[in-house]
Amino acid sequence: MSAQAPGVSRHFVLAAGGTGGHLTPAFALAEELDRRGHHIALITDERGQAIPGKPDFLPAHVLPAGRFGKNPLRWPAGISAVLEGRAMARRLYESFEPSAVVGFGGYPALPALLAASAAQIPSVIHEQNAVLGRVNRLLAGRVRAIATSYDAVDRLKPKFARKVHVVGNPVRASVLSLREEPFPAFTADSLLRVLVTGGSQGARVLSEVVPDGLAMLPPALRSRLQVTQQCRPEDLAEVRERYANHDIPAELASFFEDMAARLADAHLFIGRAGASTIAELTAVGRPAILVPLAIATDDHQAANAREIVKAGGARSIRQPNFTASELAKQILALAQHPETLANAAHAAWNCGRPKAASDLADLVEGFGGAPIQDVIRLASENRAAGSVAFAGDRS
Repeated sequence: MSAQAPGVSRHFVLAAGGTGGHLTPAFALAEELDRRGHHIALITDERGQAIPGKPDFLPAHVLPAGRFGKNPLRWPAGISAVLEGRAMARRLYESFEPSAVVGFGGYPALPALLAASAAQIPSVIHEQNAVLGRVNRLLAGRVRAIATSYDAVDRLKPKFARKVHVVGNPVRASVLSLREEPFPAFTADSLLRVLVTGGSQGARVLSEVVPDGLAMLPPALRSRLQVTQQCRPEDLAEVRERYANHDIPAELASFFEDMAARLADAHLFIGRAGASTIAELTAVGRPAILVPLAIATDDHQAANAREIVKAGGARSIRQPNFTASELAKQILALAQHPETLANAAHAAWNCGRPKAASDLADLVEGFGGAPIQDVIRLASENRAAGSVAFAGDRS
């Protein structure tokens, strides 16, 4: 059962594309708004409906998601899908009556927020990456507020500066709960636990390079390795053989249910620089070697890595330079001395924004109530505190 916070219960709609990068922060916001006693609905596409992690209380509505590629011949179909999705969203709003609509990027967010604009419903967009995404660029002029995960966001026009609120990127509660846990003890004699993950587009290069890079470490460090690596199913046998040939103990799987626990135990992360990955690394405070996805739209993964790299919490290697020897060099620079790894962990931790979900919820609630509702809410809170203020009171 949802915990009912004192105040007025409102309705909110969250709209997000069907990837974990868009939906993870949407789920985190949904849980925070639910905790505050509100009702939430989700708009997504068929992929998003199947993404693991959706809260049980959150109903999902699937809308057509028109895509606009470089081929103009496909644009009419994309426009038709957007118009159909906008009409469906309008019908949802008529029955659900949301106080605000929050978009997290991705094509399904476009018709949802266009419908909100047409219905004069306040709307907010949240950008997870350090580059404003295509859909959010289209919507930036229509929304009341733009929530960002980074202080510096490329392709965000200066004229929208007064709308911008830096809140961070909400992460899963299971990850955020690790923030106050100490960095795992690492000494000159202890195991070096390495966690390696990559998305469906990114795991191949990690599978090819990481085992050979770890094998090039000095014997004293290589003998202390303990590796956990997420691989594509078709790569598992080959990667397992690589590690066996190098005599490096490694646990491999195409998916780990307990990823938060794996991150908690890790001394070093190696992987892509997706927005959710960076948010989780900085929430927990884990050093990283990042390999931005070369084909990411607007090179946004390289931009995502800027802040943590500048702070000293990570190292970034462009994919053309991501060789076994370069990886070994960077690992050795971090792990040769225990204090170096611990300092990098602290630097990553300092980049975290642990109140992202709460701050985003505060922003959304600010656009979600009429003045009379706020008067009722404040009165309710005062009564709950045992102190009712009257207009004629004088201190």
